[in-house]
Amino acid sequence: MRHLARLADYCSITNMHTKNLAIVWAPNLLRSKQIESACFSGTAAFMEVRIQSVVVEFILNHVDVLFSSKLSSVIRDGAGECP
Repeated sequence: MRHLARLADYCSITNMHTKNLAIVWAPNLLRSKQIESACFSGTAAFMEVRIQSVVVEFILNHVDVLFSSKLSSVIRDGAGECP
């Protein structure tokens, strides 16, 4: 994810900003067997991929926070647990 976020830094040259990167990479990063099955077709499949791309775009836009060592230590120490 950090690599893709770094690629987005060069969007003025490549035109691959976070939205474009998310559209291209989301189906691979968040692969869904449901979308690949016969029960999803046309509009339903498009909507699922759209949701995936929004999630990946969010991650790319917040990669420094989501993948920071500080956040990792908070999660590892269980600070987010309910009493």
